[in-house]
Amino acid sequence: MNRDEALLHVKPHLTEKRFEHTIRVADTALSLAEKYGVSKEQAELAAIFHDYAKYRPVAELRRWVESSYLPKDLLQYHHELWHGPVGSMLIELEYGIHDQDVKSAIYYHTTGRKDMSPLELVLFVADYIEPGRQFPGLDEVRQMAKLDLVKSAWMISRNTINFLMSKNQPIYPDTFYAYNDLTNKVYGGF
Repeated sequence: MNRDEALLHVKPHLTEKRFEHTIRVADTALSLAEKYGVSKEQAELAAIFHDYAKYRPVAELRRWVESSYLPKDLLQYHHELWHGPVGSMLIELEYGIHDQDVKSAIYYHTTGRKDMSPLELVLFVADYIEPGRQFPGLDEVRQMAKLDLVKSAWMISRNTINFLMSKNQPIYPDTFYAYNDLTNKVYGGF
């Protein structure tokens, strides 16, 4: 599926602001993929579909989690986490996208996970650093993304955990697993 076709599929499911974000994430993912030797086609497709399920009604997302192979513990966390896993499933059901690497990048783009693939890292970082975003600490991550994809993903995991803790929010276990794994990769294991 080419870029224009993919964008036509996702546009009706996103707000105008989120669609513009999606285009910026796709462009950022392409740039990171080229820099770090990741498939540009896979990076672009994953980026375009990463928020495909974001605006589905919460009740629909819940039904997909409850009635599918997705882990039921997702339901114990904020529904904002559900759109990645549900979206990775829906792109296969609705568009026949079977590429497991693309689906996995979409699945984990919010939480991260232990042993992220290069494609997963590209989407995880691209979604965070795309040029339309602005919040404290972002410029530092953007600069690191130019030098070290793994370290920039580590910084994102650290920042995400710190932010959620400051809001007294529960943190999905995959986010801790990602942080611990990336810490070991950046600073050496025990």
